[in-house]
Amino acid sequence: MFALGIAWGGRACQAAKPSALKVKDNKIVNASDKAVVLKGVSTHGIAWYPQYVNKQCFKSFKKMGANTIRLAFYSDDSAGYDKSLYIKVEEGVKAATDLGMYVIIDWHILSDGNPKKNQKKAKEFFTYFAKKYAGQTNVLYEICNEPNGDVTWGRDIKPYAEKMIKLIRKYDKNGIIIVGTPTWSQDVDLVAEDPIRNQNNIAYAFHFYAATHKDQLREKLKTANEKGLPVIVTEFSICDASGNGKIDKKEAKAWMKLLKKHKIGRVAWNISNKNETSALIQPSCKKTDKISKKNLSKSGKWIVGNW
Repeated sequence: MFALGIAWGGRACQAAKPSALKVKDNKIVNASDKAVVLKGVSTHGIAWYPQYVNKQCFKSFKKMGANTIRLAFYSDDSAGYDKSLYIKVEEGVKAATDLGMYVIIDWHILSDGNPKKNQKKAKEFFTYFAKKYAGQTNVLYEICNEPNGDVTWGRDIKPYAEKMIKLIRKYDKNGIIIVGTPTWSQDVDLVAEDPIRNQNNIAYAFHFYAATHKDQLREKLKTANEKGLPVIVTEFSICDASGNGKIDKKEAKAWMKLLKKHKIGRVAWNISNKNETSALIQPSCKKTDKISKKNLSKSGKWIVGNW
C-alpha cells in the first residue's frame, strides 16, 4: 500500500509516503486502481482528550494494523469548538504523516445537527487546512460528521457540501472529501439516489454502532454500494449508539464480514480512556503513548483483532 517516497516540503520522512488515493466507482483506490481499505482509529474530541494526539500513540495503533487516523474537531461552541486547537490538528497531521499513515480531518458536527448552523466556522476551518495541506496525498477532509435532527439531504446537507467542496477545491484539487449523510450518517441509501455530481474524489460517511444498528442498517449500506455510492465508515464501535452499553460480538462480526466483502474502509471510535464501552483504552490505563494491546479495553481488543 505504501510506496517509497520523500517527505512533503523536502524534509526527510520517517516512514514511506502513503499512496495517493482517488475515488473510482464505489471504491477508494490507489494510482494503479487497486482498492485501498482505510483501517484506523478516531480521536475523541481533541478539545476533551488532546493528550492522545501524539506520534507514539498513533504508532501504537499502526503496529496493531491501523493505516488511518481521524482527528475529531468538534464544530459547535457547546461541544468544545476552540480555534486555538487548530494546532492540535496540525500536530496530529504531522504525526500521522511521519508514520506514513492517512489522516482524516473531521469537522465533527453533532450537537449542532445542521451543518449550516456553523457554516461560517466551517469555511474558515477548511480554508485554513485545505491551503495548508493542498497536494499532501495522505490527507482527507470530512466536512460534516453526523448531520441529525430536522435536517434533510436535499435542503441542508447537499447544498452545504457543494459549498464546502467548491471551497476546498480552490486549494486542494484532488484530496478526498467525505460528506456526512442524514440521520447521524446512516441514510446512505437515500444519498445514492441523489449524489453530488460533477466533482472528483467525493466519498460519503456511514456510521454504525453494532449493538444498536443491525440488519436494517446493513441493508442501507448494501443498497448504497449496489448503486455505486463510494462509502467510508468514518466512525463505528461494537457497543450501542450512545457509545456505551454492552458489546454485541455477533452483530460486530456481521458488520466486519460485510465491510471486508466490499472493501469498505472503517475507523473505530475512539482513542481515549473514557469510562465508556467505545473507548479503545482501559479507563485504568493512564498512558497516552506507547499503548500496548494489554492496555486496550474489551472493545479495543476485539476491534484490532478483527478489523
